[in-house]
Amino acid sequence: MNKAKRTEIFQRLRDANPSPKTELQYDSAFELLVAVILSAQATDVGVNKATAKLFPVANTPQAILELGEDGLKRYVKTIGLYNSKAANIIKTCRALVDEHDGEVPATREALVALPGVGRKTANVVLNTAFGQAAMAVDTHIYRVSNRTGIAPGKTVRAVEDRLMRLVPQPFLQNAHHWLILHGRYVCRARTPLCGDCRIVDLCEYRHKTTASNKEKTR
Repeated sequence: MNKAKRTEIFQRLRDANPSPKTELQYDSAFELLVAVILSAQATDVGVNKATAKLFPVANTPQAILELGEDGLKRYVKTIGLYNSKAANIIKTCRALVDEHDGEVPATREALVALPGVGRKTANVVLNTAFGQAAMAVDTHIYRVSNRTGIAPGKTVRAVEDRLMRLVPQPFLQNAHHWLILHGRYVCRARTPLCGDCRIVDLCEYRHKTTASNKEKTR
């Protein structure tokens, strides 16, 4: 895929959604960090239901430490792997209080040093909370990048590196959100809705379908 085609793809995605945002609900960098930790192998809808009850009670590192691990679990028990996630959040809150004055750091190196925070989580926080050009490659972005030909790669890190290098600069800040949303709602894993796809003529996927949302809801 050449630069002109990539540029047209992201132009169309931007035209359809000029200001894309994460579907996780948050009001601070810390709330976003907690929500992203909870979102691993869970849906944003499920995380939002849990944090809607948690954050009014405790939305700072110190407040969650005061809840304690068992107290935190009561709020997040509906989320998969909640035991390990709660333990990591407590450890992360302790590190934030002890090492960062209760603030979420704005560097990848410091973020990935926190318990339960991997590169993908760090990239979400850097991009969404701090406005940095970072690419959090989840299953949706990995699939869309390979399927369309935008930035194929055999590993998540390879796709991330290629996206950072190949996405035209004017689109780099929001590309992460556009690709996730496209993968979640249109370029789906089992049956991509090619009939609804605004970039279908630019996509290099060899097994395009005629499926659309209208056909699937009949």
